[in-house]
Amino acid sequence: MSVRDIVLYPDRRLKEICVEIKSIDEYALSVANDLRDTLHNYSHTVGIAAPQVGELVRIVAIDVSKTKKGQKLNHGELVMINPEIVEWSSIIKTREGCLSIPDYTGNVNRARKVTVRYYDLDGNEHRFDTEGFEAVVLQHEIDHLDGILFIDRIISRRTDLFRRKNY
Repeated sequence: MSVRDIVLYPDRRLKEICVEIKSIDEYALSVANDLRDTLHNYSHTVGIAAPQVGELVRIVAIDVSKTKKGQKLNHGELVMINPEIVEWSSIIKTREGCLSIPDYTGNVNRARKVTVRYYDLDGNEHRFDTEGFEAVVLQHEIDHLDGILFIDRIISRRTDLFRRKNY
């Protein structure tokens, strides 16, 4: 278990479609634990996907519980194997940023409510409904597994992409 370096755009690995985890073996557990450690290392981060640490497999880690936006509805810290959105409804406009694109944020349309299915580290299947900030984070991280970045979903590149402010 260790904190990994973040893969930065325009690295080609960020545009690859990740492979499904067929069995939860030592490799999968190692990637999952490294994702968790890396997520904890960045205090402002609420999610991370395997390609962001250079692994092209379908694993994400999220935790919105420590943020203001995530207080209303969250499922705590989750490490998800082969996550997929199985249902969604309603569209909201949201501002997103990404560890792999640290200098920019942008306005993106996302589903307000989603149902997600995934496997935990013990191989148990789970399914739950969520909405708002947690739903947005899930969509963002699952997009990473399909080689899609938030800049690919920007509403208008001319008016909805913003240079991040440095404080």
